[in-house]
Amino acid sequence: MKKAILTSELGINPTNDGNVIRLVFPELTEERRKDLVKDVKKKGEAAKIAIRNIRRDANDSFKKQLKAEEISEDELADAEDKIQKLTDKMVAQIEKATDEKSKDLLTV
Repeated sequence: MKKAILTSELGINPTNDGNVIRLVFPELTEERRKDLVKDVKKKGEAAKIAIRNIRRDANDSFKKQLKAEEISEDELADAEDKIQKLTDKMVAQIEKATDEKSKDLLTV
């Protein structure tokens, strides 16, 4: 367990007294806060990419249904529009959450 914590690159120094592992968290310096904000933004960007990939997969699925004549052109357009609106909504929520967390981390 101690090795896993050390290799996680979290900046945490565990100490083991035989029964308990104690975690010593470093003080949040301005530099560390900025690093955490960068991590938050990277994770937010990864989440937005995942959502866009889901949108692409959904649109591909709708297009396959159109080719198989299971849905009409109008239904395809409606489905793509709904998927785009949902994607925009989720991306906005992610951006809001990352902005709030970034401000929170930078507040001393």
